[in-house]
Amino acid sequence: MTGPRTTRGRLLLVLVLAAAVTVFTATVPLLRDFFDLRVYYGTVHTWVHHGGRIYDYHVPGTAYGFTYPPFAALAMLPLALLGRTTAIALSLLVNLAALAMVLWILAGSGRRRYGWYRWSLALCALALFEPLRDTFSFGQVNLVLLALVLGDCRLLTSGRGRWAGAGIGLAAAVKLTPALFIGLLLLAGRRRAAGVATAVAVAASALAAWADPSASRFYWTEALWDTSRVGRLAYVSNQSLQGVLARLGETGRPLWATAVLLTLCVWAWRARRAVTAGDWTAAFALTGAAACLVSPITWVHHLVWLLPSFAVLVRAGHPRIAGGLYAVMCTSVVWLWYDGASGVGGFLGGNLYTWITLGLLLGLPVGQSREALPLARSTSATAAPAPIPESPATSAVPDQPDSSSGTRDAAAATGTAGFAGRGLTRSPSSEPTGSTRPAASKPQSSS
Repeated sequence: MTGPRTTRGRLLLVLVLAAAVTVFTATVPLLRDFFDLRVYYGTVHTWVHHGGRIYDYHVPGTAYGFTYPPFAALAMLPLALLGRTTAIALSLLVNLAALAMVLWILAGSGRRRYGWYRWSLALCALALFEPLRDTFSFGQVNLVLLALVLGDCRLLTSGRGRWAGAGIGLAAAVKLTPALFIGLLLLAGRRRAAGVATAVAVAASALAAWADPSASRFYWTEALWDTSRVGRLAYVSNQSLQGVLARLGETGRPLWATAVLLTLCVWAWRARRAVTAGDWTAAFALTGAAACLVSPITWVHHLVWLLPSFAVLVRAGHPRIAGGLYAVMCTSVVWLWYDGASGVGGFLGGNLYTWITLGLLLGLPVGQSREALPLARSTSATAAPAPIPESPATSAVPDQPDSSSGTRDAAAATGTAGFAGRGLTRSPSSEPTGSTRPAASKPQSSS
């Protein structure tokens, strides 16, 4: 690695970079204001303390409320015991712990080799990654779900696979997107793990149905199919295939369904190749990329599922490609087309994160590394088992309107720093998903 060779020089460089990142995150105004955490907090407090219904709660001044399956609300019940400030602190700590687990797994056996210097540089770089910093500043759950899935894969690799699949099942019960990893287990021939994952997801959903039958009935029969509850499909933060089509004015379901089917076919073909080669790092990364593409709505902060793809590229000997793509996803460049993604420039630039995700699905190296994420041995019926790697790579009431709530909820930001920044107040925006523009009632990302 180029750079200072002395410990003093390296320490000085790390301090300078850390200071620059801190200044960036502290001065570039944030737009998110822990919005998603406020949704979770308000929903749980209304449900537990005020006899309200899970899907009736909306953050004051907005039309947005809880959009996850009922089990997610059940899992968030501890929020009912906390004040808002404590809930924010807990969210930051949980996300930091989840990030530490993700990095520990992705680093594989090289985690000790890297040393404090490389880890420090990596953390500075991670603080600039837009999906990651938005996950922290929204109080989102994506990192926790990613850690659950990776932890599950770790069980399979280490031979302690009796309960392998439970993490994937829990993640799928909280949010539907991780359910595609059950498909990966089936492709790999891990029928027991796939069965455990399915059973855990069904059991968790049944527990939620027992706790609140009406909420479960409403979610599975109505809310699940109403994407307008989540946000506007054509909004630039939606970097899924359906977002691309919606920005083109194509809102018909047949075209989107065709695109999804083709994407899943490519995923199954490439993931199967990765499994046969024993490259579970690539298999996992491909599944995360495919899940982001086929989901009806993939806000920018959902793209933390692409982190394993960068690990694959680096291990396959393509650090420059990984660095280039990673740098693009630190720029918030898609927000240049906040007002509309018309024309060739809008089509290419406004959907740039989608193109990166699609490129990873199509071109991610397969079979280049045996130091993979969990599940490191092939289970193909026709292929000999691959060696198992040493380690894997794989306030006590809800928000209520008050004399100053409008100002707070309209806080805006153009920057996308980590979780240390503070928003600057600007005039409200009509779009609830955030951008380089003024404040929004439900920001989903920013520039």
